[in-house]
Amino acid sequence: MKLYQTLEKQLKKEPNYVTDNGELKKWVVINKAHSYDEELIGLLLDNEELKAKFFMEVKAPSASGTELVCVFKQALFVQFLEQKNYLNDSYTAYKNKVGLNIDGKYLKQRNEIALVWPFKDCVLEGGQSREEDKREEIFFNETLAQDEITQLLEAKVLTNATRYTVEGEKPLDTFKRNENGTITDNLIIKGNNLLALHSLKTAFAGKVKLIYIDPPYNTGNDSFKYNDNFNHSTWLTFMKNRLDIAKEMLSEDGTIAISIDQKEIIYLQVLCDEVFGLNHRKNVITVKRSSVSGAKVINPGVVNVSEYLVIYCKNPALWKPNKVYRKKERDERYNSFITNYEQAAENWEFSSVLDAWALSLGISKSQLKKFFKDDYEQKLNEFYFANAERIFRFAALDDNAVSSAVLKMKKESKSDSNKVYLLPREDKSTYYLYKGQAILFFSDRLLEIDGTKVFGEMITDIWDDVLPNDLHNEGGISLKKGKKPEKFIQRILQLTTNEKDIVLDFFSGSGTAGAVSHKMNRQYILVEQMNYIHNLPEARLKNVINGEQSGISKAVNWQGGGEFVYFELKKWNENFVEQIEKAASSEALLGIFAEMKAQSFLNYNVDLQKQEAHIADFKALTLTEQKQHLIALLDKNQLYVNLSSMNDTEFAVTAAEKQITQDFYQLRK
Repeated sequence: MKLYQTLEKQLKKEPNYVTDNGELKKWVVINKAHSYDEELIGLLLDNEELKAKFFMEVKAPSASGTELVCVFKQALFVQFLEQKNYLNDSYTAYKNKVGLNIDGKYLKQRNEIALVWPFKDCVLEGGQSREEDKREEIFFNETLAQDEITQLLEAKVLTNATRYTVEGEKPLDTFKRNENGTITDNLIIKGNNLLALHSLKTAFAGKVKLIYIDPPYNTGNDSFKYNDNFNHSTWLTFMKNRLDIAKEMLSEDGTIAISIDQKEIIYLQVLCDEVFGLNHRKNVITVKRSSVSGAKVINPGVVNVSEYLVIYCKNPALWKPNKVYRKKERDERYNSFITNYEQAAENWEFSSVLDAWALSLGISKSQLKKFFKDDYEQKLNEFYFANAERIFRFAALDDNAVSSAVLKMKKESKSDSNKVYLLPREDKSTYYLYKGQAILFFSDRLLEIDGTKVFGEMITDIWDDVLPNDLHNEGGISLKKGKKPEKFIQRILQLTTNEKDIVLDFFSGSGTAGAVSHKMNRQYILVEQMNYIHNLPEARLKNVINGEQSGISKAVNWQGGGEFVYFELKKWNENFVEQIEKAASSEALLGIFAEMKAQSFLNYNVDLQKQEAHIADFKALTLTEQKQHLIALLDKNQLYVNLSSMNDTEFAVTAAEKQITQDFYQLRK
């Protein structure tokens, strides 16, 4: 027993090996041992007792002849950790008891493994739950061989298909398609997003113009809360699995845009550089998300108010984003006024804008602010917009940037201050020059944005005008935090898509991407796994169809209409995963286990007789460990019903499910 205590004390010197409540993270230590972690080995070598137990000295050649080198007894160390009485933990030993072994080693200890697959999807609550109550979640790490992975990612059977229209819900008989056979329905899909993407691939690979995702940020404050050892590596693996298939979904001229914060921005860029290619990175946009106020200003230092939008394209040679403009403050350099605009341009006369405004009111310029008091700026802006064609500024011409004809006229106008010179140009605006300077009109800087004429400029890589103000009930749904503003999504769609293009969001959350796509006449596909799909994205899109007026509705003159199709991936073992997660007692879990034995598909290496023989050990585990164990028993290939199993009677696929599944995948009946 003394060796156990010595080991525990030594390992707890490393904070990363200790939980918040002071328990040793045994799973982290085992993982470190398997990877021959230098930090772990160094800790063990620092204690003579542990060094003697878990290392052996061997002779190795050196410059001086031979020297003794310590070799880590990895197998012995791991075996020691997995003993039943190690730190009073019975879970690992119990799990070993109920599994098969080969030559004295359990399958997970052998090397016939093709891929280590971080599989936390069954308990992940998407990207929109980070504002909810913080809670610890179990980390499930499944180890799957390559043939199992191929089976896992097979297309799935569809169920609960419904069409939603202005008239209400209708049974779905068939999907609408265009002349090329591509589905044209807007889709909302409930199911694991990785598996849903692989099912969607059969119908939409190479056809999606924009993928926008707002994934979990891995901040430690959201539902994507891993043990410290997995913070970056597992998050990146989780993302890579999805980005690989996302790339296949994009059209050659397509774009993927990912919202992220400062914690993972660098890791995400490296990952996307690998998946899409370094020269496919088009923009990294800084997005202002909040103001300098509240709790953020309590701590000293730089106040963080920004997030990021990372943009990559599928094929740089074909990527052609649209020009997008934003409103900006009026440029004060536009301060000159043409008093006789109706006359020929050669005879124009000028004054200041303020002089012209005062004259139109019959007062002196000095009386303007007193005359309008609190409305001064508003009334001045109104005067600017009402007289935009008369208002201008002078601008110097760069001799190296203009044609010889313009240069010639510049010299003439410079020597003649009595008139304005004009140089008409075919298919271009006319040059107006006075005293060697160009006349630039205020009217040429006005743009129609969201249905209103404003003074504008092209967008840059800093977006500080799409703040999430008053978003609590945008879209007719209530969500305190986490939603992206419709104006923010609108800008992304304006930049990267045109009407009828397909937009995909497989971290649907509150459904903002779908709502904006619907209002902007884009086709959309939303994927969400959690049950809040019904009271967030599904409910929101129903509101959009019925003409709700929040967000960008007024800007795009949204009047309602349209429709979408809802369906689910048909669950099997996933039903048991969800039941296990909700269970509040060991008694409830034992009831679920009884159903699992009768109806679920268990892993091939589970020995039920041993399971029953050691049921007392199972009852001795904590509730969390019991949940972890039952989920580990389930065959993850059978979370959902595979398309190849559609006709197997044990899955009880109904005639309606078969019909809509065959129609989606365009299978012969």
